[in-house]
Amino acid sequence: MRGGVPLLHLGTETGSRTTAAHPMAAPPAAPAPAPASAAPAGEPCDLVTVPARQGLEAVDILRRGADQEAMGPVLHDGACDTLGFLVPPGTADAWDVPGSACTRTNGRGLRIPAEPPVSGSGWLLPPAADAPVTDPAVLREALGQAARLIEAADNCQ
Repeated sequence: MRGGVPLLHLGTETGSRTTAAHPMAAPPAAPAPAPASAAPAGEPCDLVTVPARQGLEAVDILRRGADQEAMGPVLHDGACDTLGFLVPPGTADAWDVPGSACTRTNGRGLRIPAEPPVSGSGWLLPPAADAPVTDPAVLREALGQAARLIEAADNCQ
């Protein structure tokens, strides 16, 4: 918990690329394989975490988009302060979206499970039968659009 805000935690600090104001812990990592567009159930994946407000906007953007198959499983922490998007392994190596963190797991901590992998978390969008993960390029674009929408809404007050 940082500043009274619980985050989705997977392990000890190493192997993550964080651009968040509140970095999250990450499990130990090894060299990552090249990203893929989908990971079968039980396969490793990385986890992008964002504040819930931005994450929920991004979920709406992705679900309204023409390419809905780019949407993978999404976790929420118990207090709904953060959302976590499951993305292909290797995404953390190049993740640079301000206000977010990407945790590299390389199969050591997070695999696409039937049950939420982090204690106290739950599925906002559970894994599908073929367990696709969210396309990182599509997620990056949706998070950027969500940040612009939130900034515009906040400036109207």
